[in-house]
Amino acid sequence: MTTLDDKINTHFAGLVVRKDLVKTVKGNAIVPTYVLEYLLGQYCATNDEASIQTGIDTVKEILAKHYVHRNEAGLIRSNIREKGRYKVIDRISVSLNDKDDVYEAEFANLGIKKLLVDADTIKRHPKLLVSGVWCIADVEYDHSEDKRITPWVLSTIKPIQMSHFDLEGYLQARQEFTLDEWIDLLIQSMGFDPEKFGKRSKLTQLTRLIPYCERNYNLIELGPKGTGKSHIYSEFSPHGILISGGEVTVPKLFVNNSSGKIGLVGYWDCVAFDEFAGKKKRTDKALVDIMKNYMANKSFSRGVETLGAEASMAFVGNTQHTVPYMLKHTHLFDDLPENFRDTAFLDRMHFYIPGWEVDIIRGEMFSEGYGFVVDYLAEILRAFRNQDFSDRYQQMFTLSSDISTRDRDGINKTFSGLMKILFPHGEASEEEIEEILKFSIEGRKRVKDQLMRMDTTYPAVCFSYSDMQGQEVRVATLEELEYPNHYQQKVGDVEPQMALPDQAVAIEQSASLPSAPSSTVISTAEKALLQEQHLTFQENQKGISYDGLFGPYLKDARSLTITDPYIRLFFQARNLMELLEIIARNKPADEEVTINLVTVADEFRQEQQEEWFEKIQESAASIGILFTWEFDQTGTLHARHIITDHGWKISLDRGLDIFQQYDMNDAFSFANRMQQFRLCKAFEVTFIKCS
Repeated sequence: MTTLDDKINTHFAGLVVRKDLVKTVKGNAIVPTYVLEYLLGQYCATNDEASIQTGIDTVKEILAKHYVHRNEAGLIRSNIREKGRYKVIDRISVSLNDKDDVYEAEFANLGIKKLLVDADTIKRHPKLLVSGVWCIADVEYDHSEDKRITPWVLSTIKPIQMSHFDLEGYLQARQEFTLDEWIDLLIQSMGFDPEKFGKRSKLTQLTRLIPYCERNYNLIELGPKGTGKSHIYSEFSPHGILISGGEVTVPKLFVNNSSGKIGLVGYWDCVAFDEFAGKKKRTDKALVDIMKNYMANKSFSRGVETLGAEASMAFVGNTQHTVPYMLKHTHLFDDLPENFRDTAFLDRMHFYIPGWEVDIIRGEMFSEGYGFVVDYLAEILRAFRNQDFSDRYQQMFTLSSDISTRDRDGINKTFSGLMKILFPHGEASEEEIEEILKFSIEGRKRVKDQLMRMDTTYPAVCFSYSDMQGQEVRVATLEELEYPNHYQQKVGDVEPQMALPDQAVAIEQSASLPSAPSSTVISTAEKALLQEQHLTFQENQKGISYDGLFGPYLKDARSLTITDPYIRLFFQARNLMELLEIIARNKPADEEVTINLVTVADEFRQEQQEEWFEKIQESAASIGILFTWEFDQTGTLHARHIITDHGWKISLDRGLDIFQQYDMNDAFSFANRMQQFRLCKAFEVTFIKCS
């Protein structure tokens, strides 16, 4: 176990589970994660290996004996008949038979219908009436000569969810963790390995949780396939429901006028629409209109009476085009069905998650560490729906007066949700609050900027905030910084000139509070006069390559020294090789270049490290690059820079390690073969003229 895992088990004993156990016990049981983790939490909420193994065996046995597979439903029904009583795990839904004035249950997999349910059970668990709930239930068989009476009897029913939790204990334990530790705990609770994500990517993942802790929160996420957009809404919480975007009707979602029965928004904390995108999908204009009113006013009416509800809404879907293509030709809502491209509807969105920044989920991204039993975390998040943290920044920062009430509401609700998730105890530094505030503003700005592209009647807005000293900070979306040539145009504008190829887009920032971002383009084709400059790059930027960033400054150098203490692991050695490729590409065939690497020996695998260097040396020598290396003996090497023999020093705060993890084994991945398609880490580069 890691140090963090030890700490998690110390402060949340009995409330956490090792996340890789879910795959171990699931087998072919088609059940949500929260059902499995409920069982694991009963038997495996420990860090004792012997107890974990015993618990795994117990959970497997419970699933094998009591989980109902559809193809084995006949056998289970026979067991119930023969034994008279049997415990099953199944999804149960209940409906009112108004002719006989009774409630009747139906089992999704078992195939049994019309089991009588008493009214007290419905009062305790009203969600049984809407789409069903996963339960552990005792079913009895009592045959009667009266053919009108079903022999099946529902004896007991227990929804798969926690019955109680200690909120005060949760708040006290939170104070034992640093912010980074707490974020990693939450990411592990979601099933991911935090080492595979940067800070911005972690915040993006956690934003998906806001609909569970913030009332009437409207979230949209559009991006490529395979990024796990719907996972949180289908398997993370028993208080959320995921429905297909094309399969919901006004009566099902809001209220049935003929029966007076309230729809999904009255029973669930979060209603998520999967596969929401798709231009050819048919949509009901009446549904869009009533959704607009509900998302803005938390109420709805179908002509009978006005009703209110608290359900948040999340819309997730796939995009068909790249971000620069959409920005050049249309807008970032382009893939939605026509009726949902209504600007009034889209203006109700509080946050737009940039799904193109979320990496496609790979096997190595899943966690083997400890995280909360998701049902426990779901109950914690639900408890915070009654609280409002939206004012926690107002003693330190002020939003621009240019920001409208609707924009302000979106920013405040996102900020409140992230505060509940990250700082439930309410204690955060000014720097931490500023980071969350900027992230919240960016998500709402992404919505508003697209609305201004779609409809010219929307006025321009300066999304900025000021600190107590009056210093203004303007916020920009990442795609605005990456594609400035396309971002500001309106739909139907004359096509702008294409940006120069192989470029590195950067933001010039001050050391603490950034001013309005500006972009600097470095191109091997255009850069004749190099200049001293300091560039800062945001996490998840794309379009960055060693060639665009360093190429102009390394060209014509015949000797250079690379100082980087972290060339130890395979991916770091590969980074070095990719830098040498740039030098090889720009080097005249009849010239030689001498390169010396200064690094630190790997304490545990120096032999492997030197083997990689020897292979690089042998390969480089064949094309006129004389590569050597030396290990620092002082034990104090921290600097990371490149120094050339023609007067340039390139200072690198992260060394060559500027890219986030990608699948290096996938020969068909462009991110593997071309650096500009990789997501970057946050990093800074300074170019200094030495002579």
